[in-house]
Amino acid sequence: MSQVGNTCRIAHTLVRHELLLLASLLRWVARRPHGTGEGGRAYGYTRGQGAMMFGFGFVCVVETVTMSVLLRDFPLVHQAVLVLDLYTILIVAGLHAASVTRPHVLTDTTLRLRRFATVDLCVPLTAVASVRRELRTTHEKRDGELNMEVGSQTTVVLELAEPVEYVTFLGRRRAVRLVRFHADESDQLVRVIGEFTRDRQERTEPSPLPARPV
Repeated sequence: MSQVGNTCRIAHTLVRHELLLLASLLRWVARRPHGTGEGGRAYGYTRGQGAMMFGFGFVCVVETVTMSVLLRDFPLVHQAVLVLDLYTILIVAGLHAASVTRPHVLTDTTLRLRRFATVDLCVPLTAVASVRRELRTTHEKRDGELNMEVGSQTTVVLELAEPVEYVTFLGRRRAVRLVRFHADESDQLVRVIGEFTRDRQERTEPSPLPARPV
């Protein structure tokens, strides 16, 4: 029974994910980004993957045309393969649309980090211990760390003073204390978060004791 339940949960997750991708396509056409209201500042991350996604989509288009030519004498198989190929192209476009319409968002209290429609992590700014710009192109999975690479690279490292939970693609909860992610305007984002962190530390530092009278 548990195996059936897990299968249903995974199927539900996959369907929900594909619906989010299709919704992202509509948002992309309408130029309506997700979650950027209420005074939030959006930071995109699509520059690191634009060429890769375009290349992947181009390969899918070439494959679709090639298979149509090869299977032209087999109408039933040709129609089935054509539907699958077109749907694949749609999903690839949806992945890029999700990246464009679901940017990172910085408010006065929270940094919301996202990647496609799979990762959505809200970090309270009060939980940030330090932030720095660091270009990295190789990543290893470690407990307590989250790598949100785009185009195989991350440009910002966020160290947290306390763990923050996020939900994985398959619905599991994980706590992380270090996050690596990519942002197009990484220098500016690091500077803004760093200023907030320094201001908070200065406010919480104890005042020096007054000198004793001689």
